[in-house]
Amino acid sequence: GSARMGRPFVAVNCGAVTETLLESELFGHVRGSFTGAAKDAVGLFEAANGGTLFLDEIGEISPGMQVKLLRALQEREIRRVGDNKARPVDIRVVAATNRNLADEVAAGRFRQDLYYRLRVIELRVPPLRERREDILPLARLFLDESARRSNRIITGFDTKAADQLLRYDWPGNVRELQNAVDYGVALCSGDRVQADDLPEELRAAVFKPTVNGGIRPLEEMEREYILAALDAMGDNRTRTASALNIGIATLYRKLNEYGKGVK
Repeated sequence: GSARMGRPFVAVNCGAVTETLLESELFGHVRGSFTGAAKDAVGLFEAANGGTLFLDEIGEISPGMQVKLLRALQEREIRRVGDNKARPVDIRVVAATNRNLADEVAAGRFRQDLYYRLRVIELRVPPLRERREDILPLARLFLDESARRSNRIITGFDTKAADQLLRYDWPGNVRELQNAVDYGVALCSGDRVQADDLPEELRAAVFKPTVNGGIRPLEEMEREYILAALDAMGDNRTRTASALNIGIATLYRKLNEYGKGVK
């Protein structure tokens, strides 16, 4: 909703570019400034002028590059590689990292002044294991995308597969979930991904009760499990009751207790 909404959005993965190339990528260069520089080139700072520059994996940049980036952010101007002319830039910078930058600062691997220059508004995305309510919706999204790419008709996960997705701790977070779904689609022989189609580490995952702050009530766990099964079955109550091995009347009664009954 900002005034920059319709302006350029430029992204770069800082961890995928070497320090020398990253400087040229961000700030541009002039002809003859290094081998292969056959003409002047505009950097991403200038390309994003008036808009937003997204610096992904900011925690991977070298100490030398940190100094140059800090200067550009502080002075709101850049110098192309091999040039002595300062060029003003007006951009919003968004940075992301999978590292804990406070720890990196304490360990001397990330400049404190750059850390606080970047940390104006901080948004923390919790790991997937801390937001299990997102697992199945994300898995279904990735399933649709993977099935479409593979030209397959796969409608969802069976109950056991959905259960294993919820049991796993996902140390690799969303990327690991996406890869696991791609794996399941590749091995799936029917129209629904089954537990046996999932990677070995998911098949071996066992239920671990949440004990932070104490054991959760059984009624709460039952509610969460039933709703997750209903979600995995695409809101089909008959199939959900069958998969849970309970009567349809029992399922309807419990859904009414949860405020999820049919109106």
